Amino acid sequence: ANMSYELKHVFASLPQMERGVAKVLGGDPKGNNFLYTNGKSVIIRNIDNPAIADIYTEHPHQVTVAKYAPSGFYIASGDVSGKVRIWDTTQKEHLLKYEYQPFGGKIKDIAWTEDSKRIACVGEGREKFGAVFLWDTGSSVGEVSGHSKIINSVDIKQTRPYRLVTGSDDNCAAFFEGPPFKFKFSITDHSRFVNCVRFSPDGSRFCTAGADGQIFMYDGKTGEKIAALGGAKAHDGGVYAVSWSPDSTQLISASGDKTVKLWDVGAGTAVTTFNMGSDVMDQQLGCLWQKDHLLSVSLSGYINYLDKSNPDRPLRVIKGHSKSIQSLTVHKNDGRSYIYSGSHDGHINILSLTGKNDCFSGKGHSNLVTKMAVDDADQLVTCSMDDTVRFTSVTKKEYSASDLVKMDVQPKHVSVATGGLVLAVCIGQVVLLKNKKKVFTLDGLDYEPEAGALHPGGGTAAVGGADGKVRLYSVQGNTLKDEGKTVEAKGPVTDMAYSKDGAYLAVTDEKKVVTVFAVMDNYSVKNDFYGHHAKVVTLAWSPDNEHFASGGMDMMVYVWTVNDPDKRLKIPDAHRLHHVSGLAWIDANTLVTTSHDASVKQWTLKY
Repeated sequence: ANMSYELKHVFASLPQMERGVAKVLGGDPKGNNFLYTNGKSVIIRNIDNPAIADIYTEHPHQVTVAKYAPSGFYIASGDVSGKVRIWDTTQKEHLLKYEYQPFGGKIKDIAWTEDSKRIACVGEGREKFGAVFLWDTGSSVGEVSGHSKIINSVDIKQTRPYRLVTGSDDNCAAFFEGPPFKFKFSITDHSRFVNCVRFSPDGSRFCTAGADGQIFMYDGKTGEKIAALGGAKAHDGGVYAVSWSPDSTQLISASGDKTVKLWDVGAGTAVTTFNMGSDVMDQQLGCLWQKDHLLSVSLSGYINYLDKSNPDRPLRVIKGHSKSIQSLTVHKNDGRSYIYSGSHDGHINILSLTGKNDCFSGKGHSNLVTKMAVDDADQLVTCSMDDTVRFTSVTKKEYSASDLVKMDVQPKHVSVATGGLVLAVCIGQVVLLKNKKKVFTLDGLDYEPEAGALHPGGGTAAVGGADGKVRLYSVQGNTLKDEGKTVEAKGPVTDMAYSKDGAYLAVTDEKKVVTVFAVMDNYSVKNDFYGHHAKVVTLAWSPDNEHFASGGMDMMVYVWTVNDPDKRLKIPDAHRLHHVSGLAWIDANTLVTTSHDASVKQWTLKY
């Protein structure tokens, strides 16, 4: 009876965004994929079908930029420590080819020569702000000098004779000839930070874009200024990114003024203005023109596919999470399963199994969503560090101020049972809610409650404490009665749940153990489950009531068999370099995991 698992689907995170900071998107010379970064991961996404994605998580630090080699065979990615990794794109394993440390500090941009032999990278080095070197030996092929502050952007002309251009926080661009690349002159047309510099694909021009809202055009070979796009200012806000059309006659620009503009380079005028919204989250911080696709990235992390014929309505918007996921549940709606996940910033995502992301309309949680469950009235019950519990209809899909319960103190765990019952475990308090109202509060406790579980039948509320005890309260009408019944976990309780049929209570603890109690047998210990190497943080029961999954700080996921602790399935590295923050089951053979890497994964299990 061998148990096995297979990774069925990777639902990738969005780009990690920061206000006022440009986001570099990497284009694929073959035209199939595009690249961006989130946390320690590089995300490779299919541009025609963005539900298809691959995640590369081998940098030990936050990755800031990734760019394909013009050959299409390798990707170079740079991180905040100054490491550049060059890795294979053709194999699923993404084998590391070379690793370099051109300078110590954050890498902000990378560029390759057209022969895929030389790489330039720039950023926030301590002794220098850029380097250009041979891809296979790391030996220098010139000096990136001429700036007094952080370099934000670099590009290399993709035709000979080679030229290199950089843009910096010192308000200047710099022009280099080579190889070996030597500083020729500074360009001082911008009055504020230069955010982006890009050569046209044919090498005849390059442009610079700045925080002053201006985009300047120059001769690609001599560096002589030709024009300012739009005459005076190109945008009403800072320009964060530009990307050229494949035929070098047009370009798009992304701005903090919440628009993307499409420019006719010869005429120097905007052909189309794409209005992306009115919220601060609609600021545009990155863009990419690849084949017929025009992409932009909003501060929200949403990726917009722009429609030239309908500039106020994108063809599609890719939603999802850009911040770490903290909570998870799965629910069937009209016979279809949906994955609900809550993140560090309060955002809740709705994911269909085909990979389509959606969200609730209106204003939701303003802080980390710690726990979620769906009740029998098809409401998503969520608790958050904003000190609220929310009840949101999964069919209406909109937040409502009337479906919000303000708690006295921060809630950290919720569980649901039939009859509109919700148990909210808060700091120093246990609260019973019924039909979206607080009906009973236990406080002045002699222990710190950490997690709770309502028996599916609603008769018992189990509360796990930091003292390693589980207290079993009986639910009588609208009250919780302490009848002095406790059972012991092996350490401070971290999570707990009853099996769907109510036969078992599983409890995870900081001492790396999962304990399962048999409910009908007066909560005697059914089995202890050992295997995790660090504290266990989350668990979820299979709908078959015979298996459950646990996830720990050791990055491991285990699938356990209730009757036999030795019959277990280990999924190591479920989310590489990140521990699992949530587990849920779609059916008895399908497990979903989420993590601080902001991605969702679907696994097929065989018993």
